Formats: sequence, C-alpha cells, structure tokens
Amino acid sequence: MAKTTSTPGGSGKASGAQKEKNAPPPPPEPLRVPVADSHTHLDMQPGTVEEALAKAASVGVTTVVQVGCDLAGSRWAAETAAAHGSVWATVALHPNEAPRIVLGDPDGWSRQGARQPGGDAALDAALDQIAALAALPQVRGVGETGLDYFRTGPDGMAAQERSFRRHIAIAKEHGKALVIHDREAHDDVLRVLAEEGAPDTVVFHCYSGDAAMAKVCAERGYYMSFAGNVTFKNAQPLRDALAVAPLDLVLVETDAPFLTPVPYRGRPNAPYLIPLTLRAMAEVKGVPEDTLATAVAANTARVFGY
Repeated sequence: MAKTTSTPGGSGKASGAQKEKNAPPPPPEPLRVPVADSHTHLDMQPGTVEEALAKAASVGVTTVVQVGCDLAGSRWAAETAAAHGSVWATVALHPNEAPRIVLGDPDGWSRQGARQPGGDAALDAALDQIAALAALPQVRGVGETGLDYFRTGPDGMAAQERSFRRHIAIAKEHGKALVIHDREAHDDVLRVLAEEGAPDTVVFHCYSGDAAMAKVCAERGYYMSFAGNVTFKNAQPLRDALAVAPLDLVLVETDAPFLTPVPYRGRPNAPYLIPLTLRAMAEVKGVPEDTLATAVAANTARVFGY
C-alpha cells in the first residue's frame, strides 16, 4: 500500500480533488438477481459492518465472504461471520505474512507493527491456530493463501511455500474451499497444487493469469474470481481470460477496499460496488446481466457451502 502525503499550502482546488478521491462512490443501479461478494476485507473499510452489509444488500449484494490475512484478521472474520447471517469467513496467513513471522518485520509494514524473527516454529504455531479456526462452522474457506513474488523477495519464498503447503492440508482436512492469492507466481502456484494434491474446491481470488492459464484452471475445475481490475483499461489479458472461463467456474469479488472498478478507480471500494464489476463481466462474456448474476450466485454458494 502506498503512503500518501499532503502538500502544505495547497490550493483549494487540489484539496477538493483529494476529498473527491477519498469519497465513497455513489451506489450503482441495483442488481435484479442477488449475488455475493466472494472476497472482501470489511476490517479494512470505514464504517460499521452493519452499515456495509445494509448498503450492499440495497443493490442486490446479499452475501459477503470476509477474508482473513493474519491471525488477528482471521479471528475477526470468524467472529463477524458468527454474528451476521449474511457473512461467511475464510481464515489464513497471507503469503506475505508468512515471511514476516519467520524472518521478522523490522519496518513494521504489517498491521502488527515491528516483529522479531520467529523461525519455522513460530510459523507452525500460527498455522496451528489457523487450523483450529478452520474447523469452525461459519468458516467456509482457507485463504487467502498462496504465493506472492511481487512484494516478497527470494529470501521469503521458502516461508511462503511452507505456509502454502500447510494451508492446502488444512483445507483438505476440514473440507473447506482453498482461496488462493497468486501474484506473479502462476507456475509455482500450479506446481504446488499439483504436488500436494488440490482440495476439492479451489478459488483463484482476484484472478491474475492470462487466457492460457484460465484454460488450465478450467481443466482442473478451479474457480476464477474476478475483481474490479477487470474493468481497467490496461487489463485486456484479464478480459481475455474471463472470456474463456466457463460460466460455472466464475465468481465476482471486490477485494475491497482495493481495486475499485472503473469509473471510480482510485476511490474506496466496498461490497456495494459489485454491480459495476458484474455488468462489465457480463459484457465481456456476451451474456445478459441476469444470466451471469444467476451463475455467479450459484457458483459462490457451491464454493462456500451455504
């Protein structure tokens, strides 16, 4: 996440532009067929959970999957899902969290602040806690886990892969969906899944591969979840992948507060903006909005077992 700074003595016009950038986009036209946001981070969004759920429901987004990225966030996800009937949880250590546990985080980049190196023993202990959370009935997925070669360098790859393999085992042990974060690591993610034996249900969250990879995922029965970046001008490879992805293996997500769809790119994202992404996806697929919404709703319910 990039840090932002303000310039002292800036013009009122610049201040107004900044306020607009930080302002929530207006609600889109409601969907006629209700759908789910298959991947969101309510704990990183302003306002209350109740407000976010009500705003989403008002435009036809009636279910959300709250995703854990670390121990604290995974506990929060499980607690929030237990308290709200329209929320389901997934739990995991994000791929970038594993190296921080093993190697330390002296700069305090993560939400936990600065941390000392804990080694493999600390990672295994954290994964044991994830496994315990995964057994809870309101927890319907293990993720987001996987590999991220964008933010973590070669020194952290071993920790990431160790963590990924254990998450695969946890998902299979508890019969839960495996939710994958794959950033600039396509070949190795597919390799580890093949080596470990994939769980029955695998979701590539914020799908980032090309059309060729989408065909591989389809052959293996992996679900592909598309986020607001599928609407970005430079995202033609994502649209090509969506075009070849089978309708029964497609999900939609926000990954909020990130990846806000066009025309509000750069402003805060939230589950209520799902209709914008879904309508863009329907155009790429060449199907009516209601057809895609019906498929996405059924797919998400099948993936997360609700």
